[in-house]
Amino acid sequence: MASLLSHAIAAVGIGTVFAQRPLPKRAWVAGALCSVLPDVDVIGFRFGIHYGDFWGHRGFTHSLLFAAIVATVAALALAGKSELSRARSCTYLFIATASHGLLDSMTNGGLGVAFFSPFYNARYFLPWRPILVSPISVTRFFSERGLAVLQSEVVWIWIPAALLAVLMLVVRRGIRQASETSAPGINA
Repeated sequence: MASLLSHAIAAVGIGTVFAQRPLPKRAWVAGALCSVLPDVDVIGFRFGIHYGDFWGHRGFTHSLLFAAIVATVAALALAGKSELSRARSCTYLFIATASHGLLDSMTNGGLGVAFFSPFYNARYFLPWRPILVSPISVTRFFSERGLAVLQSEVVWIWIPAALLAVLMLVVRRGIRQASETSAPGINA
């Protein structure tokens, strides 16, 4: 898996695509929480659920159906508390949640991601897997291995998320300037 911090950073980058004005903190927090929620499945290890099981790590909670359910519930909870419409909020939260499985399928470890669970429980990796898999254990994460994982994630998750955010800022600024110059007299 990619680390929880990197999943949240990816969700913030994705959020910039949906924010026409600055998003309220609750929308950013919802996106970050949705992006890390699929890893709730790791508690199954304590209850004897095996990695490759339906409820195992990277199983149902990493699926597109789970992302849709989470996004719908979270968007309904945010309704009226965000400048995003319900549809935009749901879309953002779906992509933020689904990005978890996508990033995990780009790691170099594990058993793959059950994107189509519960309908089809096969697990997949993307053909290109540049992200070092993060240790599940917190103590192992704070080690030399964890530092190597973070370095990998900076390159493959953090920098692309930051570039997306900057790109969206530039695009929005350009659109705003174009609309101001094409509508003379409005700001006079």
